Amino acid sequence: MLVFGVLASLIAACSHAPSISIITPDGKQLATVQVEIANTPQQRELGLMYRKQLDQDAGMIFIFKSPKQQAFWMHNTEIPLDMIFAGENRRILGIVANAEPHTDTPRSVDGESLYVLEVNGGYAARHNIQAGDRLDFSGFPTISAQ
Repeated sequence: MLVFGVLASLIAACSHAPSISIITPDGKQLATVQVEIANTPQQRELGLMYRKQLDQDAGMIFIFKSPKQQAFWMHNTEIPLDMIFAGENRRILGIVANAEPHTDTPRSVDGESLYVLEVNGGYAARHNIQAGDRLDFSGFPTISAQ
């Protein structure tokens, strides 16, 4: 009985982990990503650098203090990534697909982003994620970007 109680607690804790669902304009859920949150300058600077792998439905959400034209590079990043840029309303503005690792080329999309979701390269194409879809946040603590 004790094992069941511990297992139930672990499952409950996992269900509250931060995640982002990607939803089409007509309400269809395309994918759900378990995310790490990068909302401080230090967390955003490190990002996913030095990672050798990223689980299939895992990623990192970058949360900024205010919307602006964001640009990302892949310095010391080991794996190709899709970068999904979203505005203040959480609508996807655009996607940088399969960003090449170990490059310092700035990557961005048109428009002012408040959020950037990084996932494995090819993720957006596999799930048919595109501009106009929306990010739906779940299990997030109350946070503000620094």
